[in-house]
Amino acid sequence: MSSLSSFATISTPPSSLKRAAFFPSRPSSYFAFPADIRFCRLRVKCSYAEAGVREDSNSATIDVVADVKTERVVVLGGSGFVGSAICKAAVSKGIEVISLSRTGRPSYSDPWVDQVTWLSGDVFYANWDEVLRGAAAVVSTLGGFGSEEQMQRINGEANVVAVTAAKNFGIPKFILISVHDYNLPSFLLQSGYFTGKRKAESEVLSNYPTTGVVLRPAFIYGKRRVDGFEVPLDLIGEPAERFLNAVENFTKPLNSLPGSDLILAPPISVDDVALAVINAVVDDDFFGIFTIEQIKEAAAKVRV
Repeated sequence: MSSLSSFATISTPPSSLKRAAFFPSRPSSYFAFPADIRFCRLRVKCSYAEAGVREDSNSATIDVVADVKTERVVVLGGSGFVGSAICKAAVSKGIEVISLSRTGRPSYSDPWVDQVTWLSGDVFYANWDEVLRGAAAVVSTLGGFGSEEQMQRINGEANVVAVTAAKNFGIPKFILISVHDYNLPSFLLQSGYFTGKRKAESEVLSNYPTTGVVLRPAFIYGKRRVDGFEVPLDLIGEPAERFLNAVENFTKPLNSLPGSDLILAPPISVDDVALAVINAVVDDDFFGIFTIEQIKEAAAKVRV
């Protein structure tokens, strides 16, 4: 499954990233950015002199002022495993980040943590005016395991609330971390976990038909912090990913077997998921549903 979490954040596509085989191209005027999105003002002084005039003569000075827009992204569940990787990647790309999660600021003190605005709260009771003001995109990593009712609520209803709020506030883009279906039989996909995720996907794509992004990773690996300890999921995930990629041509005939992807779907690095999100934020032509391989391709586009 994507990444195991108890009601914190969890996670989970066109060979060509001209992407969104599922939707038509987005008109350039589809959305207008909120009026209060932040701008940086750069002032440059330039002096000039007409031809034939000596440099030390009285030449006029021109003030040039340029407004440079900085992206602002809201990450729901930003203190979780996947959410924190997204926050870190966004900061590294110069994107302003606001995180909303139940726990607020994480307990560890990596340098990038100080560059994120950490808000503590629940999406069902959030002050969206405070959270969403000036945002260019919302990224949701909300999800978890539990009873059927709990999974429907956290995987489905919580995301529906977030999408509705983002739409009402005129946020141009919504990005959802969903989950690969593992080629499971339909009766297994009726669990609250999967039905909640698919309900959230439907809400994103119906409200954001030409700007909504749904990423469907399989098992996500990386170094995960749990109660102050670091769990090295990459010790399992990275070798498994390399092996499954190496034998892909041999295992293709098995892909049609129900549930085969529980074994054959390659794991994916949390860093790849985070970079794919950054691609989605900065690329207006990036929208639709993205599979495991397409997530990796998207990540490669922005990896330095």
